[in-house]
Amino acid sequence: MGDDLPQEVDITDKSALEQMKMIQDLDEEDKQTIFKMIETFLTKKKFKDFFNKNVAAL
Repeated sequence: MGDDLPQEVDITDKSALEQMKMIQDLDEEDKQTIFKMIETFLTKKKFKDFFNKNVAAL
């Protein structure tokens, strides 16, 4: 009976593709939250890279 209990998911062992497939199974609100976070981090990195590249040129 205890064998049917869900196990904690450890995403460190999963590829990015596997993680994206798991995200697709979430409800819509949770999915949107995750995608907004990812978008924010990517935008932040782009600005940081752009800033570093252009400040270094001064």
